This record gives sequence, C-alpha cells and structure tokens, in this order.
Amino acid sequence: MRDSFGREIDYLRVSVTDRCNLRCKYCMPEDLQFIPHDNILRYEEILRICEAAARLGIRIIKMTGGEPLVRKGCVDFIKALKSLPGIERVTLTTNAVLLEPYINILAGIKLDCVNISLDSLDAATYARITGRDAFPSVWCSLRKAVESGLRVKINCVPIRGVNENDILPIARLAEEYPIDARFIELMPTTSGGHMDGITGAEVFARLLSAYPDLTPDAAVRGFGPARYYKSGKLKGGIGFINALGDCFCPGCNRVRLTSEGFLKLCLYHDGGLDLRIMIRSGANDAEIESAIAGAIYNKPERHLFGSARTGIERMSRIGG
Repeated sequence: MRDSFGREIDYLRVSVTDRCNLRCKYCMPEDLQFIPHDNILRYEEILRICEAAARLGIRIIKMTGGEPLVRKGCVDFIKALKSLPGIERVTLTTNAVLLEPYINILAGIKLDCVNISLDSLDAATYARITGRDAFPSVWCSLRKAVESGLRVKINCVPIRGVNENDILPIARLAEEYPIDARFIELMPTTSGGHMDGITGAEVFARLLSAYPDLTPDAAVRGFGPARYYKSGKLKGGIGFINALGDCFCPGCNRVRLTSEGFLKLCLYHDGGLDLRIMIRSGANDAEIESAIAGAIYNKPERHLFGSARTGIERMSRIGG
C-alpha cells in the first residue's frame, strides 16, 4: 500500500483511549474534558479496521492511548491483534504505571516490544512532570519487563529546566540493561508549546562526553522514525526521534487510528478518514478497504512544524 509519493505504508498506530492516569505537563492538562464513551470505538470495531488494514498491507501495529492499560480488556485485545493474519509485529506504548501485573501475560503472548514513557529517574522530578507520585510503580514495571525477556524501549522528552539533568541517567539505562533509551524532541502541541524542548542535536552532543564512540547503528531496532546509535559501553542502544531538527517525512511509513475511529494521515495535518461513521452506518469490508486505501494514497507529503500554526491538538487524543 503506497501513497502518492511512493512511500510504503505498513505501520498503524492504534489509540484505544484518550484517557490517562497521569497528567504530563506537555501533554494533558488537569481539567481536560474526555471523549464521551459512546464516541470511542469498541474493540470489535477497532479489530475490524485492523483486519482491513492488514489485508491492505499493514504489518506493524502499535497500541497507544492516552494510556492504553487504563481501558479494561486491553491485554486481551493485544492477544487478538497478535493472531491477525498478516500482522507481523504488535508493540505497546505505556507509562508503565499499570504494567506490572500484565508483564508475564504479555511476555507469554510474545508482545514484540514495550515502549515505556519515562522522563525522569528522580521521583520528585517525575511527580512534577506527571502530576502523580507513581515513579516506584513505573520502576518496578520496567525492571520486571526486562527480567521477563520483553524487549524494552524508554521514551524520554527532554525539556530545559525540567528534566535536562536526567538525560545521562536515562541513557545509562541502556548501559545497565539491554534496552534502548530514546530521546524525543518536544512536539509543538497545544499543551506543551510553551515549554523549551531540548533538540536531539544538543542531547547527542551531551551524550558524547559519556559515550565518545557513539556511532550510527545499522541494525534494525524498530520500524518507526527513530535513528539509533551504538557504543561499546552499551548493552542496548541510544535512539533519537527528531521531528523538528531532522525531518523524517520522506521515509514516513505510518498512519494513526484515533480512539474515535479517525484515520489520521499525518500528525500535523487535520485531514483523514472517519471510519467510525462508515462502520456504524453499515459499510461492508470492501468499502472500508477502498476508503482506507484512498485516504492513504492522499497522505500529505510532510508536516509543517515550525510554521505559523500554534500547535497540534493534544497527543492523548490523537494517539501518542
């Protein structure tokens, strides 16, 4: 399945909820109004869309939210995704607050990777960022996930004056454990646009003091936009997702399904396809597949971050 620019689209990010048990300052305000339950896709509706997408060529599905584990039945749904014909990899992005009880189940069904959002290893800083005193639960989940044999990646958003002292400690997790520590440039969302994100280039420069042999890693460590580096000191890798400093649009291979059933073609642009309306109005599988293929063909060429637009809508609604 290709768009009009010849890019092969094989990666679908699926949000199952806009709700979250944290209130990260750059993502979700405390007084947020959530989407009404009736407007959220039911699991069987999401599965039907994923089945159609798989028949069209989607091979990788990432479960996101909000926080996906706050929705009852999430792990059973992951099991269903793992059994879909054509789907080769299913991964999960989570804040890991609720992860620990599910780790053995997820390892047993061979979840391909768990991405843990973790912006600080200091409990007080973590609480200031997230609005919740939940670091002990996250740390327990992270360690148990590694011990279980699950592949683990850490996602950290470095922000000046907030968690910049955590850059090296987060990176050192890849020295202590066989995990990938990834640094993500702060997106210009409506919640976090006022904050001063640290660029990937600056993070890289800081890490060179500890890992002077950091070099690009040609091994396949993922299927998204992250660029990975290796060092002789590391058991894992260091990754960078530099949406602003290093535009990766020419190689974009993904689209997003929001929890409301909107197929979002680009994180920046508003255009896409309302699949909830199609499903609930009785569209058959052939009509759904045709609509998805047509929408993806018209995927925008690139984002326009840095333009006059103030910011994209909150990530918890789009699917983080």
